Amino acid sequence: MTFDEMLTADKDPRTPYRTYHEWYSGQDPVRLVAKSRDAENIFRKTGITFAVYGHADSSEKLIPFDIIPRIISGREWRRLAQGIEQRVLALNAFLDDIYHKQEIVRAGRIPARLIERNEAFLPEMIGFRPPGGVYTHIVGTDIVRTGEDQFYVLEDNARTPSGVSYMLENRETMMQMFPELFQLNKVRRVEDYPHLLRQSLASLAPPGCKGKPRVAVLTPGIYNSAYYEHSFLADMMGVELVESSDLRVIDGKVKMRTTRGYEAIDVLYRRVDDDFLDPLTFRPDSCLGVAGIMDVYRAGNITIANAPGTGIADDKAIYSYMPEIVEFYTGRKALLENVPTWRCSEPDSLKYVLEHLEELVVKEVHGSGGYGMLVGPAASRKERAAFAAKLKAQPSNYIAQPTLSLSTVPIFVNKGMAPRHVDLRPYVLVSDKVQIIPGGLTRVALKQGSLVVNSSQGGGTKDTWVLED
Repeated sequence: MTFDEMLTADKDPRTPYRTYHEWYSGQDPVRLVAKSRDAENIFRKTGITFAVYGHADSSEKLIPFDIIPRIISGREWRRLAQGIEQRVLALNAFLDDIYHKQEIVRAGRIPARLIERNEAFLPEMIGFRPPGGVYTHIVGTDIVRTGEDQFYVLEDNARTPSGVSYMLENRETMMQMFPELFQLNKVRRVEDYPHLLRQSLASLAPPGCKGKPRVAVLTPGIYNSAYYEHSFLADMMGVELVESSDLRVIDGKVKMRTTRGYEAIDVLYRRVDDDFLDPLTFRPDSCLGVAGIMDVYRAGNITIANAPGTGIADDKAIYSYMPEIVEFYTGRKALLENVPTWRCSEPDSLKYVLEHLEELVVKEVHGSGGYGMLVGPAASRKERAAFAAKLKAQPSNYIAQPTLSLSTVPIFVNKGMAPRHVDLRPYVLVSDKVQIIPGGLTRVALKQGSLVVNSSQGGGTKDTWVLED
């Protein structure tokens, strides 16, 4: 039975939605259709797009936006926030440990091979501690719901979590189109995110920083699928958006070209993957990074957010050990549960997965964006057979999970409301404190019955409301 977040089995609105439902019931459907078109036009004029790699048509696409908000009560949010904070602190402690004493490995809680053979583990980070001891400055924790009080963490995005610009633009669009709704409902603010992000990043400037820290956003450039977000965040924070050609290492500092000559950067919010960050340390053919930046970093003369090597914390094989990781570093059971996970690297698990492919979702351990996965119940026999061959060839590349009955929230269609499956990505800022933005990005599967919410796979987004008590 799928949990409907808005309506009970008797079709009565649940408590968080009562005020909205009453408002909606009094609306002219023709007006709402017009408003939905207006929202699309706002997104088109603003240029809120993304690119889908690997498609014949790789042009920029408009991300679909739905005008019915997803509403979360204050009580529900407090529970989520406590679980997210616990998890984020555990992830940061885990990263510090594996690049230093590896006590969790010595204690036998995680196999050594999972660290040593992991392509996201960077030997260059061994023995180095970032400014403030923070590795994961910005985290996006993907959460799914299956019941009134049943929430699961689907994955942890600890490298360069994307989508926060959609969260902000969704709120701006809703406030522009339906100002009366924000007078009727006490909705917590998300608009402070850029200010909080800059404040959080600046607070972790390297020890040698003199005066006000200079922050910049490093983008791979206009052809990156998330370029809109990079430029949006730099603009909203009031900092420079830079590419590799704007930067060079001079006198042991990373400096940015300006009209006054080269000036030092203290904090670099990079949206470039580890492999491309420094051609002298990683891929020598990279034109997206800064030659020598890792030497500057290890000398303590710049803060890089998120820290290089954080990718191992959102590896899906590591994810399967998160209950042990949380308990090891916090001394308490995880407040938010993992989705049950089979590690295909283990023979018994692989056997089970191969025998139950039609029931499971199988994912690449380093995959993201909905790519490289099999949704067993929706796949054909031929597709499952082809995937089984991949699993047998490289079992350690995959994990499998049951097909959860994700909760639904209504979307607006021409005939009114229709339920669709959703997930939630709250955004977390880590410095000397943990700040969780009240809401996040709700992604919605626009196709009836679909469980895949990624925009690259046809999903859309909604504004997410967290109500004041």
